[in-house]
Amino acid sequence: MRSGVIAQKLGMTRIFLDGGEQVPVTVLKLDKCQVVAQRTVEKNGYTAVQLGSGIRKVKNTPRAMRGHFAVASVEPKQRLAEFRVSPDNLIEVGAEITADHFVVGQFVDVTGTSIGRGFQGVIKRHHFGGGRATHGNSINHRTHGSTGQRQDPGKVFKGKKMAGHMGDVRVTTQNLRIVKTDVDRGLIMVRGAVPGAKGGWILVRDAVKQVLPDEAPTPGAFRAAAGAETPAESEAPVEADEAAATPAEEETPAAEAPAEEAAPAETTEEET
Repeated sequence: MRSGVIAQKLGMTRIFLDGGEQVPVTVLKLDKCQVVAQRTVEKNGYTAVQLGSGIRKVKNTPRAMRGHFAVASVEPKQRLAEFRVSPDNLIEVGAEITADHFVVGQFVDVTGTSIGRGFQGVIKRHHFGGGRATHGNSINHRTHGSTGQRQDPGKVFKGKKMAGHMGDVRVTTQNLRIVKTDVDRGLIMVRGAVPGAKGGWILVRDAVKQVLPDEAPTPGAFRAAAGAETPAESEAPVEADEAAATPAEEETPAAEAPAEEAAPAETTEEET
């Protein structure tokens, strides 16, 4: 089980495939999606990675969260989310996940908060057919009709489809196909509609009802943390320089030392 990503919905557009087919896609952007913390069985009882995305001003970040981000050596994030992973798919803290984490043709499940519609009637909310438009129907065209029964049971059952608040709920759309990815700009283009408004935060995971392609990288595609790369890169050149410099430094003192030591000795005798 691999980690998902936190993306931001930019909107919808269309792209043309090589065969000329027009495909409607939703564009999702990865805004510095980094690993903030790890959850392990030994410490937390389960295995997961905590990701953060977006940039949050330090003055608007609670002090406790500032320390949490400081431990991970990452900038304060606007959105946090955890993704369950298998123990062999843990990603190091500070690594930034890139758009090629998903491959073209792969199916994904996307989760977001649907657009709020406010208080709506049963026709828009539950797709009721409505009343008759003529023949004695008086101002009852879009009403839901009767809601209860007679004296027995004498109440309205819970869950009855009636007018009420619509939208602004967590929605998951399954089996959307990845059409294209842009690593340089951090864009993921998904075929179809993704729940949520423009600018909303979306969670993208591998589809649970589809087989993961063999081309998909494990534990994922990411840029390693800056602190993790620096020692590995700095040690190799230093060792090479020391290996090259050591013989020269050893030979030079060995050849010049006697001459330098002899010169002061002769001078001292002449002065004496």
